[in-house]
Amino acid sequence: MAGPGARDTGRSAPPQREVIRLDKWLWQARFFKTRALAADVAESGHLRINGQPTKKPGAGVGAGDVLTFPQGSRIRVVRILGIGLRRGPATEAQALYLDLDARDEAPDPLE
Repeated sequence: MAGPGARDTGRSAPPQREVIRLDKWLWQARFFKTRALAADVAESGHLRINGQPTKKPGAGVGAGDVLTFPQGSRIRVVRILGIGLRRGPATEAQALYLDLDARDEAPDPLE
């Protein structure tokens, strides 16, 4: 029974979105060989979630989040499409994200 002053609006709470630890997602999506390497990148302060810097490898991420992080000599910008269930083969991992900085390998015809 609701307490005094509480109103029942007949609306239910919005569904909780599924989230996963940042370091685990980066590892499952095969951006890093180990979770420890993924955690190191997060802790370095050079990783952003939706434009906001983070130093927490345990930060929760889910579908729709945009990650910006260094990987080798590149800066990766990816949108998370799914959280995945395991670290599977590369084709399965590639279905977890959309590369927002995809560069065409073909030369620009205007150059």
